Amino acid sequence: MTALAIEYFKFEEDFVEDNVRCIPMIVRFKLDACGVKLKLAEWSKFSPEEREALAVAPCHSEEQTDRYRSYLQHLIWWRTGNKATPIAIGENPPWSVLSSIPELLAKKLYECGHALSLAQWQGLSTLQRFALLKLSSSGHEHKNLAKALQEFNLVRDPVAVGADN
Repeated sequence: MTALAIEYFKFEEDFVEDNVRCIPMIVRFKLDACGVKLKLAEWSKFSPEEREALAVAPCHSEEQTDRYRSYLQHLIWWRTGNKATPIAIGENPPWSVLSSIPELLAKKLYECGHALSLAQWQGLSTLQRFALLKLSSSGHEHKNLAKALQEFNLVRDPVAVGADN
């Protein structure tokens, strides 16, 4: 793969270096934006170039999001023979709300013996806030939450937030 300007997090480097075997946060963010669920089995059928294209393709404006959705739907169909699974697109997703820390994240951090100030939350990029919420969700492995907190300069020692959780 060529080195394009893809926003991967350091905590993702284990699977990014291996032909992006897992769906990186930047792609997961765009999936939520365009309203398509991408299963790991579908992702695994994509070529490294297709995975890279999904990571770098813009998905900011309505037109870009529509193009991204169409490309992804076509890619899923072409590589798997399956129709893409739609998901609801939130109007005000929790990572876009700056007035308070989402309860899900606050609860998970509390369980790990850590807290996040509102100023820290507001100082994060949208993609960083998205990543923290995904990493703290109930259906996700939490081992990268501690790494993300450290990478985002929210804690110094990942063990302090339960790196084994």
